[in-house]
Amino acid sequence: MTLADFEADGFQTGTDVGTESNADRAYEVIRERLVMLDIRPGEPINDDRLSAELGLGRTPVREAVKRLERDRLVVAYPRRGTFATAVDLTDLADISEIRKQLEPTAAARAARTASADMRARLGVLAESIAAIDDGDDPREVLRRDVYVHREIYRASGNPHLEQILITLDGHATRIWCLFLDRLPDVASHVREHIALLEAIVAGDEAAAADLTLAHVTGFEREIRALL
Repeated sequence: MTLADFEADGFQTGTDVGTESNADRAYEVIRERLVMLDIRPGEPINDDRLSAELGLGRTPVREAVKRLERDRLVVAYPRRGTFATAVDLTDLADISEIRKQLEPTAAARAARTASADMRARLGVLAESIAAIDDGDDPREVLRRDVYVHREIYRASGNPHLEQILITLDGHATRIWCLFLDRLPDVASHVREHIALLEAIVAGDEAAAADLTLAHVTGFEREIRALL
């Protein structure tokens, strides 16, 4: 399942599906492949192959790759080509430092300002997360984690904060993917979002911030325990 599949289930990602351009679509699909390490670190980015796979022209794919370079998910070398960036575990501390400040801010803001429609969406999402089983495919569970984070960022109503956190979460997820086969409790980690989503729906800013901080801190702790 991909983020597009979640849209088909009645949810949407940050881009309005009705106005999504080909470049937007290419960006979302290629970005997810990079974040989930379906495109492995160091693997070359082949515009022609991606265009054929996605059924899109080379121009929107190239536009998407330029955006991904700004996100530091790909890197271009003169006369060599473009490649998926390496996953640098030394970035964990820097990523976590920023997320510990901004993720609680986004969750608290969502609890304070989210519309009634958005709260209803988050309530349905909490029910969906509650259905995750310990035996579910860890990669699919992790995709749900990415999706929940994006919905919370969107609910914050601050597009600048949303974009920063989407980028940071993408890099954190790449680190998570490296250790996925050594993390037996991914489902429990994602089910932590149930209480967080419920706090946002209830408008409890303090609880939303506290639960978010605990979640981000727990991610860093679990990864460091494996290093």
